[in-house]
Parts: sequence; C-alpha cells; structure tokens
Amino acid sequence: MVTSSSSLSFLLLSTLLAPTIVLLLQSSVLHANPDAYFHTCLSNKRWKNPSAPVSVTGALYTRDNSSFFDILSLHTRNKRFNRPYTPKPIAIITPFHESHIQAAVVCSKDSNFQLRIRSGGHDYEGYSYVSDVPFVLLDMYTFKSIHVNIQNATALVEAGASLGQLYYKVAQNSHVHGVPGGICPSVGTGGHFGGGGYGNVMRKYGLAVDNIIDAKIVDVNGHILDRKSMGEDLFWAIRGGGGASFGVILSWTMKLVEVPPVVTVFRLNRTLEQGGSDLVYKWQHVAPNLHRDIFIRLQIEVRQKTVRVSFVCEFLGRVDRLLSLMEKSFPELGLTKSDCFELPWVNSTLFFAEWPMGTVAEALLYEPKRPAESYFKGKSDYVQKVISKEGLQSVWKKFIESEVIIMEWNPYGGRMWDIPASATPFPHRTGNLFQIQYMITWYQDGEDAINHNFNILRSMYKIMTPFVSKSPRQAYLNYRDRDIGANPSNGTINVDAARIYGAKFFRENFDKLVQVKTKVDPENFFRYEQSIPPHKY
Repeated sequence: MVTSSSSLSFLLLSTLLAPTIVLLLQSSVLHANPDAYFHTCLSNKRWKNPSAPVSVTGALYTRDNSSFFDILSLHTRNKRFNRPYTPKPIAIITPFHESHIQAAVVCSKDSNFQLRIRSGGHDYEGYSYVSDVPFVLLDMYTFKSIHVNIQNATALVEAGASLGQLYYKVAQNSHVHGVPGGICPSVGTGGHFGGGGYGNVMRKYGLAVDNIIDAKIVDVNGHILDRKSMGEDLFWAIRGGGGASFGVILSWTMKLVEVPPVVTVFRLNRTLEQGGSDLVYKWQHVAPNLHRDIFIRLQIEVRQKTVRVSFVCEFLGRVDRLLSLMEKSFPELGLTKSDCFELPWVNSTLFFAEWPMGTVAEALLYEPKRPAESYFKGKSDYVQKVISKEGLQSVWKKFIESEVIIMEWNPYGGRMWDIPASATPFPHRTGNLFQIQYMITWYQDGEDAINHNFNILRSMYKIMTPFVSKSPRQAYLNYRDRDIGANPSNGTINVDAARIYGAKFFRENFDKLVQVKTKVDPENFFRYEQSIPPHKY
C-alpha cells in the first residue's frame, strides 16, 4: 500500500490536534449543557474504586429522583431554608467513599457549579446547603465512620458523624475519656470542629480544635491531604477558620480528654423575684475564675412575665467536692446536695441536651426522621467587662418585652485564657469573660412572621451594644449571622467586603486566613457568603 505525503500529513496533524479537539468538544458540551457535562464527569472511570460500596452515580440524587426532596429536607434543621421558593441544588451527592467526594469537587468545579458542603445541617444561615446560583450539595451525613483508639487516647471521626454518635462511641470504649465538644448531639463534627467547637469542658481542656492533632481534606484539585501533606498553614486554617473555605473535610483525628468515671451536674432556676439578678451579677465575677473542673452556664428566658435564670453546671468530679468548692467560691447560689446528680460523663451530655434524667446513652444516636418544623435565628456576642447591676436591669427590661428570646451565657477562663489568640483562627481567648448566644424560635409561616421575629432579636442585640466587645464587635463563626456582613453567593467576594465579617469572626487572624486561601484556592472555588476570599478578589 502506498500512502501519499498529503495523507501522512493529515494523519500526523489529526494525531497532534486530537487532544485539542477533545477539549473543544468538552467545552462545547459544558457551555451547551453543564448538567450533562457534570453527569458525564461523574461517570468517568477515574472515580471507580473497588472498595466503594456503590459508584458515585449510585450516591447521586437529581430532582427527578423520588428521594431527592426527602434527602434535601431531612437534615435541614431550620424551616427558613425549607420553603417552596428556597433555591434547590441541581444534584445531591451522599458519599460513601473518599472517591465520591473527590468526584464531587472536581466535577462541580469543571462544570462551573458551586459546591455546598453539609455535615449536620445546623448552619444558622443555611450557607452549607443553599445558594442563589446553580450548585451541587455534598451531603456528608452518610460519611460517618468513627474509630476510637483508647491506647493512644484518640478518635478518628469522619465529617458526617454527629457529636452524639462520637460521644456514644467513645463511651463504649472507655468510661474515663471524653470529647471537648458541644451540647447538641445532632450537630455534625465536620462543621462544629472546623469553626472552633466549644462545650462544657472548655475551661479545663479548651475547644475541640485545641485537641485536633490531624485531619484529612480534599483540596480544590481533588487531592486527599493529611496534616503532613497539607502543611501546617492549612492545618492551622481549618481548625477554627471554617473548613469549607479551603476544601472538604473528610475526617478529624482528635486527642480524647480525661474525665472521671462519675461527674456531677445540676440545674438551679432563679427568677428576678428570687434574687436572680444579683446572682447573675455575682456569676460574672465568679464563673470565669472557678476551679477548671467547674463549668456553669446561664440559660436565660422569660417565664410568666419575669426573667428566669437557670444555672446549669457540669463538674468533673463527685458531688461532695463540688459542694466544698462552691461553698468557698459561690455560696450565694445556695447549692445543696439534693440539687445535684452524679452520673457518667456520657450521660451528662444528655442532661445538657435536656433529655429526661435516666435517658439511656443510645439516645445520642437518634437521627431525625422528618424535617424541622420550626424557624430559627441566632446571634452571638462576647463580654469583656462585668455588666453592672444597673446595666442588668436595662437588659432584663428589654428581655421581658421580647418574651420569646433565649440567651445562653457561657463562661471562659481556665484553659481558654491560656491559649494565645493566634494559636488557631479562633481568636476569642484572654480578655473575654463569657460568650453570649441569642436564639429565637417560632412556628408561624410567612414573611411577616420572619420579619417580626428578626426585629425582636435585632432589637435585643442593639440593647446589648454597651455591654459587649467593641472595635470590632466580635462574633462566633459557628453561630452564623448574616446581619454582621455577607457577600452575595455569585462569587463576587472581595477581601475588603469579607473583612467586615472576617474581623468579627477572626480578628487579626483574618489576614493569615486570606494568605492561606490565596495559596490553596486562588480561584476561590470553595466559597459561600461568609467564606475567606483569596487576595485577588
């Protein structure tokens, strides 16, 4: 067979141009139909892994799937973000294997879809599962393995596991180890730890992030990194700076903390008529300076047109020692032995979650079977100077007018004052006496009800201005609050706009977070309304 020189040239040119032609065809498909491109990308054999129980397409739900809306709403903990006109994702991926998460990142990026990452669904502003632009929801609740190593006193927990599941698993392996985490069992560890994660043992052991010793993350290129391969700067950033600005957290490795076989709890209620205001004034002086084994939070609400203050305590020890310490430090509270309950640490987590006394530990494994039926809005503050008795009276007056707000005051001191503000992105350390969370819940549908309750909460927040931190007025990342500043979800995020909320969440640590972001995600793929932007934006 004789081949002409022109034929040879054509074959050679075709071979050289083949990759370019493929790219042009892919680009054409992407621009014409990004949904089809996304599904084609997920079907790529690159994502097939023999150890995965199903393929990534087997973990995919689109709007024509009968389970799509059930899965979307099941872990939507706030009815504000489960209404008919709430933006819905173009697809949901419920990963069972690391390769599914890698595929979600790469294929969403290549298809020009945003990726939102939901761990437990408690995002106060719904940023982890709602966007105004086309987006894919990576719903991590199926990615929830937990491995406890008591010999090394560590736990490896995947990001979709809840706090309750982690507490239960640790308690199944040891009665003298605990976890420095929050009090709501259904909160996901992925987001909770990424934003700081405070709880009842923070005065003894610090935050959850203060006890994280390793992590695995999928970066913007779909690579799986651990602490060693990601480097110390990125490891620093995801421990308090919010992992979702930098990648997808796969798992955390945490150092467990020592707890006694038996701890003591109590809840004492005092109204204003029972001297509650004077006790709150005294608490401000005492609570941050108590023995580190004592944590006494205030839960403040309106009952029968008066303020009721609940003093809720966890003590890492037996009741007799607690009574001795309280008699020396806070005798005004009038604590007696009959007020107290001794129980294992794991059961104390149920006590703080307000389950009835005697509830079995298996209740920590409870998962919701239906969407939230209530609406919710939260805010946060930090108090650095004792509120005077006169100041408290003005707080109570406005609080009684509100009727429906709940405040929680969480004391600092102890280990929280030992750790430098720059040790992690979470900066709220020395100088803070206590943190405040404001919460309002309602059940009425409609925009009028939303606006009414928002105004009540904002009015209370305004009244508190003289008594809280200033320049900036600080806020806790895990208590998302659009009111303190936010960017649109269409990607038009810039450093100056982000600094408005970033300084409140992170103070001086914001600039370092921007530097890390610029290095690991310069094109700002991982973004949401209060994320960390790279320098160029």
